[in-house]
Amino acid sequence: MTSELIAFWHGLFLLPVWGYFLLVLGLTHITIVAVTLFLHREQAHRGLRLNPLVQHFFRFWLWLTTGMATREWVAVHRKHHATCETCDDPHSPAVSGIRAVLWDGVDLYQKEAAKEDTLRRYGSGTPDDFLERHLYFRRRNIGIILLLFVQLILFGLPGVAMWAIQMMWIPFFAAGVINGIGHWFGYRSFATDDLSTNIVNIGILIGGEEMHNNHHAYPSSARFSMRWWEFDIGWMYIRLLRMLRMAKVLHQAPRLKLRHAKTQIDQETMQALISSRIIVMGQYARKVLLPTLRAEMRSATGHYRRRLKRLIKMLPTLEHRLTPFDHDQFQQILSQCPRLQEVVRYQQRLQEIIRARNEGYRIMRTRLDEWCSEAEQTGIAGLQQFARRLCRYSLRPA
Repeated sequence: MTSELIAFWHGLFLLPVWGYFLLVLGLTHITIVAVTLFLHREQAHRGLRLNPLVQHFFRFWLWLTTGMATREWVAVHRKHHATCETCDDPHSPAVSGIRAVLWDGVDLYQKEAAKEDTLRRYGSGTPDDFLERHLYFRRRNIGIILLLFVQLILFGLPGVAMWAIQMMWIPFFAAGVINGIGHWFGYRSFATDDLSTNIVNIGILIGGEEMHNNHHAYPSSARFSMRWWEFDIGWMYIRLLRMLRMAKVLHQAPRLKLRHAKTQIDQETMQALISSRIIVMGQYARKVLLPTLRAEMRSATGHYRRRLKRLIKMLPTLEHRLTPFDHDQFQQILSQCPRLQEVVRYQQRLQEIIRARNEGYRIMRTRLDEWCSEAEQTGIAGLQQFARRLCRYSLRPA
C-alpha cells in the first residue's frame, strides 16, 4: 500500500525539484513559441508561412495546453490592431485600466471571442478543416483535460502542479503582460498611433513579444527586433525553420541605411521615407526634438523647467497622453520657446509631405526639396543636420 501511494505521488518518473522546474519552463516555452509563431506572426498577420507539419504540431499543442481556438485568437488580435486604444479595443489599458487588463485579461479576451460579429469580420483565413471543426474548436476542453491526466500519470501530484502553471502561463503573460504592460510601461522605438511599448529589449520569456511597440509599428513583419541591441528569440526559431525549409518569411520591416554619396533627394529617397515613415519620424524626435527640449531645459528654471522635463518623458507618445489641460500647457510652452515651436512645425510639415504620397513622386520631391532648403535656413543645428541626412536615406535589402 505504501509503495502504491508513493507511486501515485511521483507517478512514473521521479524528478528533483529543479527537474520539474526546467520541465515546466520548457513546456511553457513551446506554448509561447506556438502562440508567437503560429497564431500571431503567421495566422494573424501573415508575416510568414509555416510548413503544414509545423502548423499542425502547433495547432495540436495549443489545443492540448491552452484550449484556444485559432479563429478566435486571430479575430480578437486583429480587432485589437484595427481599434487600438479606442472604446472598441478588446483590451486597452487606456480604456479598461491597467489592472483589469493585467489581471483579468482572459475575461476580456473571452468576452470579445464570444462575439459572432468579431469572428466573422476579423477571423477569416484561419484553418477550417475537419479536425478544426470537430476537435480543436468544438472539443477544446478535451485537450487540457487529457494533458492533466497524462501529467498525473507521468509525474503524479507534481504533475498536477505543473499542469496548473501551464494553464496560467499564457493567460497571464500573453493576455495580461503583453496586452497590459505592453501598452503601459517600457521604451518606444517608434512613434506609432497608439501607446504600445517595448517592455524589454531581450525577448526570450514571451518569445519576442516583449518588443510590442516594434510589432505595432510594422504588424506584418515576421521579425520583432529592430535595433542591433534587441533580441527576438522567435525570429531565431524562424531562421532555424527557414534553414530546414519549414518556414518562408513573407514580410519584414524595412530597414534604413545611409548612402553618404547621395547629395540629392531622388526616387530611392522617397521610397525609403514612405515605407519607413515611422522610423524616420522617430529619428526626427530623437535627433531634433529631444536635443531642442534639453537645450531649453538648461536655461529654464522653476515650474517651466518641470514642464519641459515632463514633456521629455512623454515625447514618444506626446499626442496620445496629453489631456486637454496638458495640451493647453504644451501650447503655452511652444509660445515661450520659438525654437521648439519651429522644430514642431517642421515635424508636422514633414509628416504631411510623407503621408501625401498619393500626390505623386514629382510633387513629393518638390515639397521635400523645399522642406530641406527652408530647414537649412533656420539656424537650428539639429534640424539642419537632419535635413542633410534626409537625402541620404535608402532601403537596406531584407
